[in-house]
Amino acid sequence: MKGLFSNIKGDAFGGITAGIVALPLALAFGVSSGLGPSAGLYGAIFISFFAALFGGTNTQISGPTAPMTAVSMVVIAGIVAANDGDINKALPAILTVFLLAGIMQIGLGVIGLGQYIRYIPYPVVSGFMTAIGVIILITQIFPSVGY
Repeated sequence: MKGLFSNIKGDAFGGITAGIVALPLALAFGVSSGLGPSAGLYGAIFISFFAALFGGTNTQISGPTAPMTAVSMVVIAGIVAANDGDINKALPAILTVFLLAGIMQIGLGVIGLGQYIRYIPYPVVSGFMTAIGVIILITQIFPSVGY
């Protein structure tokens, strides 16, 4: 218990920094979900709480990420399009998809598949991150010029 508060200043600074970085991404999650920026903000708050409660390491920082925002946007857009553009009809399916994704991640963590991530070649990870950057860039061109 003594070591728990030994670096409280550094922990507080790290938490504030992580919060500042996560804020725009959380707002983007909320907007891309169709539920508004406040939903993304609440989601980021709750994910941080649950990650601290159930996380496996003392140095863990959890929150929304740009790749997850881009992938989520595509999934949500597909579900909304399948429901004739009605977000209210699509919402149960959207929530179910993300609930199942979370359950699958928990299951993969429980059986220990995370240890094999180091065997994914760097070019694969780099290509994935580059593609996410291109997707974000392409989807923001029209909004940046007012369309």
